[in-house]
Amino acid sequence: MKAAASAPRVGAFPAVRLGLAAAGWTGLYLAKGPVIDGFVYGVLALDPSARLGDAVHFFMLDSVKIVLLLVGIIFVVTVLRSFFSVERTRALLGGRREGAGNAMAAALGVVTPFCSCSAVPAFIGFVAAGVPLGVTLSFLIASPMVNEIALVMLFGMFGWGIAVLYLASGLTLAVLAGMVLGRLHLERWVEPFVFETRLGGQVLDPSRHLTWTERLQMGSEEVTSILGKIWPYLLVGIGLGAAIHGWVPQSFFLRYAGPGQPLAVPVAVLLGIPLYSNAAGILPLVEALHAKGLAMGTTLAFMMAVVALSLPEMIILRRVLKPRLIAVYIAVVGTGIVATGFLFNAVL
Repeated sequence: MKAAASAPRVGAFPAVRLGLAAAGWTGLYLAKGPVIDGFVYGVLALDPSARLGDAVHFFMLDSVKIVLLLVGIIFVVTVLRSFFSVERTRALLGGRREGAGNAMAAALGVVTPFCSCSAVPAFIGFVAAGVPLGVTLSFLIASPMVNEIALVMLFGMFGWGIAVLYLASGLTLAVLAGMVLGRLHLERWVEPFVFETRLGGQVLDPSRHLTWTERLQMGSEEVTSILGKIWPYLLVGIGLGAAIHGWVPQSFFLRYAGPGQPLAVPVAVLLGIPLYSNAAGILPLVEALHAKGLAMGTTLAFMMAVVALSLPEMIILRRVLKPRLIAVYIAVVGTGIVATGFLFNAVL
């Protein structure tokens, strides 16, 4: 009798490689602080109380920390995403009722993140598969804003409390904004060709026959590919954070976005919209701004605006959304981000 098919198991050799890699990553992460301290203050002989020494230490420590976090999380998420195809995601979202569909879409947006460059094909695919517009927009809001890199890096910088609060508020915002946009019945402001797209054949799942060796190889290749693309932006973001951390006076930020400024949160959101960065690039700046005295809600609202409402992403979405829908999208999501910022400032 032929044995029933089962999920691929991790063989001995891939398991050993994975264990060694995990041990090496953990060792490097734990040793980064003492090694960088010795290099900056010992080898370079910089004064830890001087601005230059403080800025150089911030830059080197954050560079190593963020690269290690990126390597680990990109690898793990790529292996997990090898079990999810876009077709499977569409199948899970199609036919869901309002509320439940928005919640599932937002949750899938976290575990199957799409960057802005893939927002257009994802949007077309979901709508063409019969996924309601509001549910699709919940996915597109959650995907860039509440992603695995942001959560892991927030945990590394501020602890589990902030990371969990960010996750809960981001998911809530994605669900509520999607429901509001869905109830407005704005399908008339979607470009007509989106609804005319036809998906061919059955739902495909090209990842189901992958072996664990292939999945681990995919993870390694994705780490190399993503780091190769984002490292200049990453260094610029960390460099800006180091400059702010070392040289920009605290009074500058406290004057315009400090705790006593009632418009600090909306100003931070407006400043974030024209910018473009991913979570890895913006979080060092967020950390530096928080260290200068900005309230956590103000800094996180700024980060949310950068990753969820960036001008380049809106330009890309213009291919499938008419200007009126983009304006409503920005208004609803922006209002939610401002409310989230005020909430964070009130409870933290």
